[in-house]
Amino acid sequence: MKPWNIVYDRRGSGSPLVLLHGLGHRRQAWYPVMDELARRHDVIALDLPGFGRSPAPAAQERYDVDSLVDVVARACRALGLERPHLAGNSLGGAIALELGARGLAGSVTALAPIGFTTPREKAGTRLLTRGMGLAARIPEPVRLAAAASRPARAIAKRVLRGDPADPAVRELRFDATVLSPGSPFVRLARPVVDYEFTASEVPCPVTIGWGDLDRILPARAARRACARIPHARQVTLLGCGHVPMADRPRAVAAAILDTCRAGAAVSGE
Repeated sequence: MKPWNIVYDRRGSGSPLVLLHGLGHRRQAWYPVMDELARRHDVIALDLPGFGRSPAPAAQERYDVDSLVDVVARACRALGLERPHLAGNSLGGAIALELGARGLAGSVTALAPIGFTTPREKAGTRLLTRGMGLAARIPEPVRLAAAASRPARAIAKRVLRGDPADPAVRELRFDATVLSPGSPFVRLARPVVDYEFTASEVPCPVTIGWGDLDRILPARAARRACARIPHARQVTLLGCGHVPMADRPRAVAAAILDTCRAGAAVSGE
């Protein structure tokens, strides 16, 4: 995977802050918080390889969490970013923590990061990933129509957002296009489900943020993350689901900025 193919948005000025989205999402997931963050930082929101406008690796190339960590590290070097602050959601949170463990981050804010759930908690997700191959064989028009149905939209709102009754999410639905055969989502789903965070330390300030209404990864996993990273600060994001920056952007921005300030204090910025 080539770091110079990574597409990104950049706003603001100050110390660099890199934003990393989750599986199946894109850099626009961070738009609700970017303006607030850009008041104090040079903010770079990336499209991870295979999502948004960043091309996926070739079929024969390695494509898993570790390879994404490598390409984000190279992208940061290509952009001239030395130990930037990092914030990530879900898959992006794990990438941020792994980069922090390598000593490549000034601070890390991980929002509902993967890698801290138990095998029992993963059982349902594993069943879903096994069913993806079958779903990918369904003609796309049929998949799109199913995703647009009222029951499917109701499930999407409940799964993805803290308050499914919020009028702002009335048209929210699952993106059925990601289930096409060989798509980046299908290729990455199993490695993401199987991933575990095993680093022994993360030598920078860390915040673990979790929505109390997260219905994808249980909020109790935050305690495991903080047990793995003892100096980490735990923040409960009230009223938030798995993508908290969409539910409570001000609270998320505040958590990220607090972590960046802690990182700046440690580095003497």
